[in-house]
Amino acid sequence: MSLFPLSTLSQLDGLADRLPAFDNEAAEAARTRQGQLTKPPGSLGRLEDLAVFMAGWRVTDRPRIGKAQAIVFAGNHGICAQGVNPFPQSVTAQMVANYEHGGAAINQLCRANGAELSAVAIDLDRPTRDFTQGPAMDEAETLEALNRGAASVNPKADVLILGEMGIGNSTIAAALASALFGGDVADWVGRGTGSDDAGVARKISAIERGLERHQGLSAAQTLAALGGREQAAICGAVLAARLYRIPVLLDGFICTASAAPLFGVDARLLEHCLVGHVSAEPGHRKILGHLGKDPILGFDMRLGEGTGAALALGILRSALECHNGMATFSEAGVDEAHEDDTTMDAAQ
Repeated sequence: MSLFPLSTLSQLDGLADRLPAFDNEAAEAARTRQGQLTKPPGSLGRLEDLAVFMAGWRVTDRPRIGKAQAIVFAGNHGICAQGVNPFPQSVTAQMVANYEHGGAAINQLCRANGAELSAVAIDLDRPTRDFTQGPAMDEAETLEALNRGAASVNPKADVLILGEMGIGNSTIAAALASALFGGDVADWVGRGTGSDDAGVARKISAIERGLERHQGLSAAQTLAALGGREQAAICGAVLAARLYRIPVLLDGFICTASAAPLFGVDARLLEHCLVGHVSAEPGHRKILGHLGKDPILGFDMRLGEGTGAALALGILRSALECHNGMATFSEAGVDEAHEDDTTMDAAQ
């Protein structure tokens, strides 16, 4: 299917009908295999669900992870002019260099869990505009970042981990979430990289002014008006992964909020996405409720960079090792339970 590059944001409408869908036949075959493995049915809990999820998207009853790709998208934000960031914007480029030299937490977690990491910095010398004064990006800028994100996805990957880096982007995430899902702005705002009470108040004020300025927009227009280049790139990567039938592991609050405009366009556009962990940022559990997604892990992490998603990759790999490597009852020569078997309690 020819999809990228997108030339207008309106092309997102109706896209869910054109993209590959979950393959129920492969998923059912995986469920059948789960029922034949040497364990009581359902005894591996969500590990079984994850194996079936992978089967449906990879269209095989025996899905495997040969290549795991991890991408950290980085961008800078004009909203920093409102004093929402305790760290200077120069840190964004410095952290990208840290990823490239292998010194960040995401490097270690990708190595430990078998993912190939790349950092994609998008015009760090050209921050988006301050959304309290006007749209953060115009349509052309949004599409440029979105298409760059899509082009970064390896079609041969079996799973995609997404993360972000951008000083000020916890404010961007809270603004997107508030615009898309409503509610009190303060409920979406956390301390990010360490804002004090005054910093949190500045975040809330900036978002409230931005929401007042940018009303009545579609989800795609909201991405342009309030988002950033790394947010648009994450949306593009999610769409490209769907095109290639690659399941996605989203990271924490900022990453999930970055993908949320796609949910606003059509909830089906995030069906192939898992959420690696629930962040300690207060807005993350709230946004997961709106998306109807359960996180794989809850470790009180809030670093970003894709770290929670990379850690969850180990769980996903474990799910598939059990699914593919366990013997069936017949292979192991183990007697299966019968429907008329009684429980130990009943026998007593």
